[in-house]
Amino acid sequence: MSGVVVIGAGQAAASLVARLRAQGYRDPVTVIGEEPVVPYQRPPLSKDYLLGRMTLDRLFLRPESFYADNDVTLHLSDTAVAIDRADQQVVAGGHSFAYDQLALCTGSVPRRLPAAIGGELEGVHVVRTLRDVDAMAPRFTKGARVLIVGGGYIGLEAAAVAAKLGLKVVLVEAAERILQRVAAPETSDYFRDLHAAQGVDIREGTGLVRLLGDTHVTGAELGDGSTIEIDFAIVGVGITPATALAEAAGLEIDNGISVNALGQTSDPRIWAAGDCASFPAGDARMRLESVGNAIDMGELVADNIMGAGRAYVAKPWFWSDQYECKLQIAGLNTGYDRIVTRKAEGAQSHWYYAGDKLLAVDAMNDSRAYMVGKRLIEAGKSADPAVVADPSANLKPLLKA
Repeated sequence: MSGVVVIGAGQAAASLVARLRAQGYRDPVTVIGEEPVVPYQRPPLSKDYLLGRMTLDRLFLRPESFYADNDVTLHLSDTAVAIDRADQQVVAGGHSFAYDQLALCTGSVPRRLPAAIGGELEGVHVVRTLRDVDAMAPRFTKGARVLIVGGGYIGLEAAAVAAKLGLKVVLVEAAERILQRVAAPETSDYFRDLHAAQGVDIREGTGLVRLLGDTHVTGAELGDGSTIEIDFAIVGVGITPATALAEAAGLEIDNGISVNALGQTSDPRIWAAGDCASFPAGDARMRLESVGNAIDMGELVADNIMGAGRAYVAKPWFWSDQYECKLQIAGLNTGYDRIVTRKAEGAQSHWYYAGDKLLAVDAMNDSRAYMVGKRLIEAGKSADPAVVADPSANLKPLLKA
């Protein structure tokens, strides 16, 4: 038996192979990953790891010994270059790997700035891999000047770390406000004020015209007409699903590698999970970029390789750490028409409604609001807005309503 071959060595892959072995899968399991290290957590890279509060071994999702102990063969520092669907083989690192079932956990790649505006200058960084963060870490010295391009969560998290380490931070966001694509104005206002209090210069409605410098970035021309001097830049303008390998193999692509409710691609012997995969959601398709989705989809694919026939039901949740604020998000806010705000000492949450239906919750240092909101959303229940808005009201009884 050729067993299962997994392309990619991130969260989805780690969850998939661990689940396979836990469910009693006994045939060979092989993981092919481009990076030289075992699967690791990505969210702490731009936070605790960059701050020096988390060592490399603590990033690992499983100890290195786990893979040998569970008879999982790792081929690290190998790039899969082709899938031969007819012969059921993957070509990587100059070798061919036969498979009975193939799982694509290729993740996503960060968007980069075009070379025409300085994107290839030395000192221009993205935040995605261990190598990316190791490359930028020596630049985080007190007093250094950094430009952050993009006011999403990646950009804001990088700004928070830089400010905490004493750097001079300018963040530009081309849209009208930070977090415009993912959050309500109330959440944007909260984080704008949080960063301003730490000395971060946030410029909204201001794009980057070009980076300046001969070989190393030395400055930036901005859309507001200003020119600033910088020592380095961090680009956080989103990610795209890594679909090139699947597309070359002739698999269906639709905002990612298209899978059915079971996690199967247009080839029933090939599966996909995590950032790279789009799945059915009602009458539409959805792709989620989150740790929770990678874990859940990886485990789903493992179960279905074992014959479970289980359909995927997404339970979206996300988080972001900035300074001493922990943001926890439950649900998806698409289609909301009003926000209900709940404030308590040191905590705040924003509840998204479409009519009377609760869609999502943004909870800042309010784990109880997050927990209650998440459970309500997953149960298809809502919450009385008047109770939510009353900081003296106990939220837990809402779960029994």
